[in-house]
Amino acid sequence: MDFAQLPVAVIGSGPVGLAAAAHLLARNETPIIFEAGARVADSVQRWGHVRLFSAWEFNIDPLAEQLLVGAGWQAPHLAEFPTGAELVRDYLQPLAQLPQIQPHLKLNSKVVAVTRLGLDKLKNAGRATTPFVLTIETAGTTHQVYAKAVIDASGTYRSPNPLGAAGVSALGETAASGQIYYGIPAVLGNDRARYANRSVAVVGSGHSAFNALLDLAELAEQAPETIVTWIMRRGQVDAALYGGGANDQLVQRGLLGGRVEQLVASGRFNLVTGFRIDRITQINGKLDLHAGQQQLTGFDQVIATTGFRPDLSILSEIRLDLDTAVESPRVLAALIDPNEHSCGTVRPHGAEELQQPEPNFYIVGMKSYGRAPTFLMRTGYEQVRSVVAALVGDWQAAREVRLVLPETGVCKTQFGGEACCGTTPTRSEILLQL
Repeated sequence: MDFAQLPVAVIGSGPVGLAAAAHLLARNETPIIFEAGARVADSVQRWGHVRLFSAWEFNIDPLAEQLLVGAGWQAPHLAEFPTGAELVRDYLQPLAQLPQIQPHLKLNSKVVAVTRLGLDKLKNAGRATTPFVLTIETAGTTHQVYAKAVIDASGTYRSPNPLGAAGVSALGETAASGQIYYGIPAVLGNDRARYANRSVAVVGSGHSAFNALLDLAELAEQAPETIVTWIMRRGQVDAALYGGGANDQLVQRGLLGGRVEQLVASGRFNLVTGFRIDRITQINGKLDLHAGQQQLTGFDQVIATTGFRPDLSILSEIRLDLDTAVESPRVLAALIDPNEHSCGTVRPHGAEELQQPEPNFYIVGMKSYGRAPTFLMRTGYEQVRSVVAALVGDWQAAREVRLVLPETGVCKTQFGGEACCGTTPTRSEILLQL
């Protein structure tokens, strides 16, 4: 087996995974892209009804764009805000269908384990030049594929956080799962019948909760018996909850928080704060939520917008150095830890911050942020540009990390002061020599 001629495995065919493939091809490397679903960017398509709050200009990888334009592709209007479905239809699907990429894409191919050929995590000898072995599950059968490097861009969408406030499923949560939706349902679309004229609890306090609440408010205008209760763990509601408003340079995100704030002020939702779910019970088809001695009763449906976490189970034989809390690469954790700040502009970072003790193995994209919720696609594109440069030995390019991001306007530390954005322009190009 010629190690140098092996492909580079890319896990996931979402925006960052396909960008990684494009950068590998540009460096004369052969990608092999594994997608667990039956469709390109299957996870994105699952939230296809949701509109992004970043415009097209921040959602297209520059190198991928070059490939597409060379094939006659017409770019969408860069100032518009696509839905997840539009992102796939107008960008990711055409990218995946390019003759340079399509032969390397394997759908219905779920990676269930990554290791080294003949070596478990404990073995040192020859590790860096021993091929990776990926175990792939396809239609109930398994086979193995060898690779000289692995880029894990599998995201976190398939690993939602539970309703239980302690980080594990609340007692009774699994039994009640048929009435719980994790993520943002299509309240005004395919899932309408599930929520119309029902008592619905939305649990969470981030932008996913905002999306669900706004859709439910619109549904309630059409189906007036719809009752919405918004439940959050935080003890009080303040201006920071709703984001930067007019100061948020991601305009759609600022508008989202402002609209929810107006609905709360008008009494459209039953708002419950400081409620940390530890138990769920079912009585006559209704769900009761418990938090110690407190309880909220009579819900037909619960929407859990409690965030996501990385699935690390497939990497049990890979040597990882992850932050114990954020579960991102340790160096990156200090830049994105939501306990410290909520700033969307992260210091430019690339292969050096993302590298692991396992040679030629990288976690990129949303999964690289671990449990932190502030990832932007543009960040992932710059990650893979740098990582691919490092894999081919071009460390000068890998270390010269460029990143262009919109400022958030919501740059507060846990101590109330400004974190990293200050009075910088609405867009900044940062060159960092690592």
